[in-house]
Amino acid sequence: MAVRDMLTIGAFAKACRLSPKALRLYDELDLLRPSRVDPGTGYRYYAVEQLERARLVAWLRRLGMPLARIRQVCALRPADAAGEIRAYWERVEAETAARRDLAEFLFRHMSETPRKDSTMLELRYCAHSDRGRIRPANQDTAYAGTRLLAVADGYGPAGAPASSAAVEALRFLDTAELPAGDVLNVLEEAVRGATEAVRDAADGADDAGTTLTALLWTGSRLALVHIGDCRAYLLRDGALFRVTEDHTVVQSLIDEGRLTPEEATTHPQRSLLLKSLSPTTPPDLRLRDAESGDRYLLCSDGLCSVVPDARIRHLLTTAPSPDAAVHLLIDAAIEAGGPDNVSCVVADVVEAV
Repeated sequence: MAVRDMLTIGAFAKACRLSPKALRLYDELDLLRPSRVDPGTGYRYYAVEQLERARLVAWLRRLGMPLARIRQVCALRPADAAGEIRAYWERVEAETAARRDLAEFLFRHMSETPRKDSTMLELRYCAHSDRGRIRPANQDTAYAGTRLLAVADGYGPAGAPASSAAVEALRFLDTAELPAGDVLNVLEEAVRGATEAVRDAADGADDAGTTLTALLWTGSRLALVHIGDCRAYLLRDGALFRVTEDHTVVQSLIDEGRLTPEEATTHPQRSLLLKSLSPTTPPDLRLRDAESGDRYLLCSDGLCSVVPDARIRHLLTTAPSPDAAVHLLIDAAIEAGGPDNVSCVVADVVEAV
C-alpha cells in the first residue's frame, strides 16, 4: 500500500480518538502496530483498515481495562471477545460495589462524633506459623502479645534468622509502659533497631532479608508499620478491609492499570518485592482508631496468595475466637496446597473486664 493511501499518525489519532502518545505506547507494547514506519524519519503511518481495532482499543481503555487484558481481547474472535468484555465488566461492577460499601463506611466513620466515654479496651490474640507443604524450612515469624502483633516473612539463605531478628527487636514494645514520645515516632525508632538486627542476622548478605507488618496497641489506637507483602486486614461490622498495600512488582502493575488483580495471581513475578526492611527504604507508618468488636488479621503471603479474601472474611467472621480463627486460616492455606510458609496473627479488640 502506498504511503499516499495511508493515514498519518495525527490523522489516525483523530479518527480513532486515541492520542499520538497513546499510539506510540501501543506500538511499543505490540498492541497496535503501524502499517508502515518511514525508515528515514521513523514517522508512523496507519492503514484505514486498522481503525476498527484502534477504536476497540480506545473503547476498552475508556472502560478502564488494563492493556494486558486488551491485548488478549483483541486477539479473540468477536463472539469470544464479547464474552471477555462482559466478564470484565461484571468484575468491575462487583469491585465498584465493594468500594462503594467501603466509601459509605468511611463516610459514617469520619462523620461520627467521637465518643467521650471511659470504656477500657484490650486485645485478645493468638499467633501461629506453619512451614506449609512444600518449603523445606519455615522462614516466617509470627508474634502476638499484650501490645505487639507482628508477622515477618524472611527470604534468602538467612531468611529465618532475619525474620526472627526483626520481630525480636520489637518485643521490648510489648511492655506495661511504652517509651515516652509520640507512638509513631516510637515505632519508627524501634523499626530502625529491627533493621540493624536484620542486617546483623543476615551477616551483610544482600540476598537475605525480611518483610515486616506489625501493630502496636496503645489502649485505644493501633500504630501500624508495614513494608513488603505481608498483610493486615480489619474485620469490622462484618466487612473486611485490607489496611496495607503490597510492595510488590505486580501491585505496581495493578496500580498502573497494566494488570487486573485476577491476572496478578498467576503473574510470574507475583512474589518479587519492591520493598523490604532496609536502612534506605522507609516503611509505611500510620495510626488507626480502634473500636470494640474489631478483629485484626496479620498474615504472610502464604495465606493471601492462595486463600481468596472472600474466604478469609468468612473464616474470620465465623471463628468464635482468635485461636480458632488462626488455625482455620492456616488449615485453609494448607488445603489450598500450602506452597509457602503461612503465618497468621488474629487479635480481637474487646472491652476490658
